[in-house]
Amino acid sequence: MRNIVETAIDAGVFKTLVQTIEAADLVETLSEAGPFTVCAPDDEAFSKLPEGALDSLLNDKESLKQVLLYHVASGQVMSREIVNLQSVKTLQGEELKIDITSGVQIGEAQVTEPDIECSNGVIHVIDRVLIPKSVQMHAAPR
Repeated sequence: MRNIVETAIDAGVFKTLVQTIEAADLVETLSEAGPFTVCAPDDEAFSKLPEGALDSLLNDKESLKQVLLYHVASGQVMSREIVNLQSVKTLQGEELKIDITSGVQIGEAQVTEPDIECSNGVIHVIDRVLIPKSVQMHAAPR
């Protein structure tokens, strides 16, 4: 079984996520024993960011790291356990609310594919990039 980073690379739908993990120097962290629960925005989710926002993050390593760690929780939380939680504390430090009213929603994102098991945790695919309150997003002027 492959670790979280290897699994993301192999999936082929997380090219932007892998690029940001590399840019933020988090490959080693997310390859460690963990376990971790990663809410992983796919490439389509990254495409929903305002124009220029991704470039802005890639040029601000600290903010990028905060955004990525906001998608990661300590421990392996499978979907059957998520339904019993009201929130989860991220490695970034803020809480993400969980809503199971219609499907599973973590923060503002819908889980589109749960429970991709990895050697050091689990990936849940989400449909948008989550931005913590502490990070100011700067989009390109239109």
